[in-house]
Amino acid sequence: MKIKNSARNKIKNLLLETVRQKLYNYKPETEYMPFHYRLLGKDKYAMFSFIQSINTAFGTSIWEQIAVILAESAGYKAKRQYTLLGEINEDTEKLINQIHYKLRKGELKPNKIEEIKLIRSSIKTGKPKKDPDSIVDLFIAIKKEENYFDITSAKPNIKEFASLKLKLLRWIALRLSQNKKANVFTRIAIPYNPYYPKPYQRWTLKNLYDLDRGELLVGEEFWNFVGGGDIYNDLLDIFEETGNILKDEIDKKFAEFK
Repeated sequence: MKIKNSARNKIKNLLLETVRQKLYNYKPETEYMPFHYRLLGKDKYAMFSFIQSINTAFGTSIWEQIAVILAESAGYKAKRQYTLLGEINEDTEKLINQIHYKLRKGELKPNKIEEIKLIRSSIKTGKPKKDPDSIVDLFIAIKKEENYFDITSAKPNIKEFASLKLKLLRWIALRLSQNKKANVFTRIAIPYNPYYPKPYQRWTLKNLYDLDRGELLVGEEFWNFVGGGDIYNDLLDIFEETGNILKDEIDKKFAEFK
């Protein structure tokens, strides 16, 4: 399945603009690294530093922006940095913490449908307040299903995964406090599988997340989900095409550091 030309152009322009802005504003490290320079070459070290800044840009906003472009192209309603308002009553907070504790202890098996059902039965209608967990990386409405995503780094540790699970449970409660009948699903997205071609190492997650129901979407699963079809390889092609456009500009910039 091909990504529509309008979306292709938006993604390509976003990547070109981001990388060119980083190139234009790039300044070499002020810290003197004599051993690294001698061993690796100053230009290679400058390139390493530049790639680190690109990684930061992707982590903070680029993945979200690309996901919104793809989702809208597929006909879905999408928004990044979505503010989820709501209010969680005391009993539901206790219930959420109890679910979370039992999952971590291995006393409960993850079952997303059951977790949503339990929270729905406990939550009381509250005021549309801002909560410490109100900011959602990505919101996508597909027909009547509301999907709330946290887009996280490729290799979170187990403590981070546990913390994210608690946030997903609280997002369900915040949304249902405003509409108890809302068809809500909260998910973790990891933009790429760092273990490829091996499967993502999910063994650390099996006690926390309902993997069978897509509570965690990694790489191809995530992009095909937001794009409404099998678009992953086409998305990779857009990155490659854009990289070919930028190649000479990048080489010229880092030749300055030789």
